[in-house]
Parts: sequence; structure tokens; C-alpha cells
Amino acid sequence: MVGAFFQGLLRNPMADPYVLGVSSGAAFGATIAIILNLGIFGTGFSAFLAALFTINLVYLIAKSGTRISMASLLLAGIAVSTFLSAVISLLMLLNHEQITKILFWTMGSFNLVFWDNVYLSAPLILIGSLLLYVFARDLNVMMTGEETAEHLGINTEKVKRIILLLGSLVTAAAVFTTGIIGFVGLIVPHISRLLVGPDNRVLVPFSALAGAIFLICTDTLARTILAPAEIPAGIITAALGAPFFIYLLIKAKTHKEGM
Repeated sequence: MVGAFFQGLLRNPMADPYVLGVSSGAAFGATIAIILNLGIFGTGFSAFLAALFTINLVYLIAKSGTRISMASLLLAGIAVSTFLSAVISLLMLLNHEQITKILFWTMGSFNLVFWDNVYLSAPLILIGSLLLYVFARDLNVMMTGEETAEHLGINTEKVKRIILLLGSLVTAAAVFTTGIIGFVGLIVPHISRLLVGPDNRVLVPFSALAGAIFLICTDTLARTILAPAEIPAGIITAALGAPFFIYLLIKAKTHKEGM
């Protein structure tokens, strides 16, 4: 769902919470909490704060004057995400006793998810998603052009900030529960858009449902490939998402050359 909003906001099919650094930020916060033994609530709170800090950092880097460049936002997100991933790897090297738990966050898996995690994250995800959906119509108008949206009375900069904030909340809650399961927010909204069209009032809920189905299939695959051993679901999604990301890059390049 957040991937659909971010792709619409940036008008770029290659945008998602993982690429923008929100997922890595949440995982970084969770890693710090694990090392400090802050417990389940401390881990969730730390994940959200770090995700919020990350998206604000990306926003500030990409901001020029009073406006924000969507292309700069995407590039800044990739840079910050790469940096945070490196920091997480360093923390794992320095904290061998916690390396298993940290690896859980960085690879992403349903294997260690307990109901306590769900009770904490589900309300945040549901409330954040409902509030996001309120801006589906505004996002439809903004996708036609920011000047057009402003002429129709939409405060585009305010809507951007709200979507980024709520998207960070939902992403942090999801990462807190399962760790980083990357590329879901990239693959699913893009395919959903091909099936139901670009109208976010339909696309967003469809992406949410399709994402859930995709993750169930991914988790089933992760549990059966090397049974009785289980592969982290994040490895499966990365194996599917990375080639898809390359395909989008090649497609974009071909489109530009054709023009």
C-alpha cells in the first residue's frame, strides 16, 4: 500500500519504502533497540523513530528552497538506504551475541513473529493505512501535475509531507513485525497498476490485498524449498524483486531512447 502511494507521489515505478530508505531506517532503529535490549515496545518505538528520522533526512537532502524534487528524493533515499545498511552490517560485526536477532531484521521472515508483535503493529498499520487512503483522491490529481493540483486547491507540499510521514509509520510497523522484506512495495503496486489501472482509489486497496497474497505465497515457498529448513522470506522477495527492478530500469531507458 505504501509502495503504491510512493510510486504515485514520485511518479516513478521504481519507488518504494525500501528504495527510499524507510525500511532500512526502521531496521536500523530496531537493531539499536535489540543491542540495548529495550524489549518489544522499545524496539517498535525505536523502529518508528528511526524510520521517521530517515524519511525526514531524505526529505531535507532532496529539498530545494520551499519545494522538493521527486528525482532527488529517490536518489537521496537510495544513498541513505545504502549507508544505513552498511551501518547495520557494522553493528552486527561489533555485537556477535545479538547477530542472530539482527539478521532476522535484515533478512525479513515470518518465522519469529509472535502475537505480541501483531497486537502492537496491527493498529498502527490499519490506522495509518486508512489515513493514507484519505489522500488517494489528492494523489490522483497530483499525478496529473503539481501546478494543476495547486490550481484545484490542493496544498501539494503538505500532502507530500503527510504521505511520507504516514507511509513511514506503516512501514516501520511492518518492519518491526517481520524485519525487512524488500521489493514487495516495488513489485506488487506495479503489477496491480497493470491490472486495475492508475486510479489510487482502486489501486491502493487492491495493492494491499495483492501484497498480502504475494507474501503468503512467498512465505509458503520459503518454508518448502529447503524443508525442514526455512529460507527467510526477504531472500525470496529480493530474488524476485532485483531482476524486476533491473527490468524497470531497462524499460525506462528504452522508452527514453525511443523518444
